[in-house]
Amino acid sequence: MDVLFILLPIALGFVLAAVFVFAWAVRDGQFDDLETPALRALLDDPRSTDEEVKR
Repeated sequence: MDVLFILLPIALGFVLAAVFVFAWAVRDGQFDDLETPALRALLDDPRSTDEEVKR
C-alpha cells in the first residue's frame, strides 16, 4: 500500500508532462500539415549530371 503513495504522484506527473508536451506541440504548429511530408518522399529527386556523380 505504501508503494501507491510513491507511484501515484509519479504517474500523475507523467500524465501532466505528456499533456503539457502535446499542448506545446499543437500550439507550435507541429500537426498543421500532416500530408505534405509524406508526399514529399514520393516525389522524384532532380536528376544529377555525370559531373556531380564523379565528385
